[in-house]
Amino acid sequence: MIIATDMPEVAECTVSKCAYNTDNSCHARAITIGDGDNPGCDTYFANSTHTRSHRSAGVGACKVEACDFNDDFECSADSIQVGRQGKGVKCQTCTCH
Repeated sequence: MIIATDMPEVAECTVSKCAYNTDNSCHARAITIGDGDNPGCDTYFANSTHTRSHRSAGVGACKVEACDFNDDFECSADSIQVGRQGKGVKCQTCTCH
C-alpha cells in the first residue's frame, strides 16, 4: 500500500555520514525530529553505505512540543534543514518559544 500525504521536505542535510544522505540530500521516506526539547534527527544513523533512493525525505513527525513549527506533533514549516550541531544531528529550522 502507498500512502500519499503532504509533509514538509527536508530541503538540505549536511550530515554526509548518514546512510540516508546522498549529495547533501536526505532520501529517507520520512524522518522524525526530536525528543523533549532536543530537535535531533531521530532517523539519522551513521553508515558507510548510502541509500540508492532518489526520493526526497519529508518530516513525518516532530516531538519537540516547544518548536514554533510543531502543530499537533507534525511539522508545519515549508521545509527544514538538518545538520551537525555540537556532537548531535539537529533540525536547524527548529525555533522554540
